[in-house]
Amino acid sequence: ILQFEFNMSTWENITSSSIIFLLTGVPGLEAFHTWISIPFCLLYITALSGNSLILFAIVTQPSLHEPMYYFLSMLSTTDLGLSISTLVTMLGIFWFDARGISFNMFFIQLFTVMESSVLLAMAFDRFVAISSPLRYASILTDLKIAQIGVAIITRGTLILTPMVALLKRLSFCRSHVLHHSYCFHPDVMKLSCTDTRINSAVGLTALITTAGVDSVFIIFSYFLIIKTVLSIASPEERKKAFSTCVSHIGAAPPYVHTLIANAYLLIPPVLNPIIYSVKTKQIRRGVLKVLQLSATKE
Repeated sequence: ILQFEFNMSTWENITSSSIIFLLTGVPGLEAFHTWISIPFCLLYITALSGNSLILFAIVTQPSLHEPMYYFLSMLSTTDLGLSISTLVTMLGIFWFDARGISFNMFFIQLFTVMESSVLLAMAFDRFVAISSPLRYASILTDLKIAQIGVAIITRGTLILTPMVALLKRLSFCRSHVLHHSYCFHPDVMKLSCTDTRINSAVGLTALITTAGVDSVFIIFSYFLIIKTVLSIASPEERKKAFSTCVSHIGAAPPYVHTLIANAYLLIPPVLNPIIYSVKTKQIRRGVLKVLQLSATKE
């Protein structure tokens, strides 16, 4: 009895920083994980190659050294980070049944918050370009863009650090099986046998101050953009102004896809480079130049 009580006491004192969580693939379809991995692998290849190509084109093509494309490079960087941070765990489950994972959800959450922030910055960029075209270059200088980039990283870190730190104080005395192929904040809280009200409050605050606030400001920015565009007399100018915003509106923030489970983290990095390559003439030209140069070298 004493040995049993000791074991129970030790088990109840296990915290999130000292245990291994078990990730879940597709319950009931474990025998088909290899086949299921094929479309996910194709999505990863598309996301990694598409975003890398856009990033390389922006870095190497002087014609793309403008604020709009600097922000697009930030979006591609966050998409790459989001893809890489989930690639190993998700394909590890499907290919090798490697389900064990230590507590390391920070980077997935960080890149998700950063992508939301970048989309907000891109909406601001389009608003300045359309409402104050003559002052555009003086407002969004290289220094200002660098400061915005630092602010995006700092914002995500400051918002997520308390949330992750509070998770590490929790004790776990139930199953350690998570219900996703990656470490998901609500999943970890559900497994705790201690009070998680503070964690829930901090998590909700983080969600509201990132996805919630960003969504409101993005919508408001495009409302002002549409209002400004409609006041332009020339139909050609209206068409040109709207075309610069279509790709931004089509970009896929991760919180829109919460109902798609594993694809939640994959669809935005896949769609964003495709949308920008199709809808933005300069990016399309830059990518084609990179491909042509690589073909001539071969």
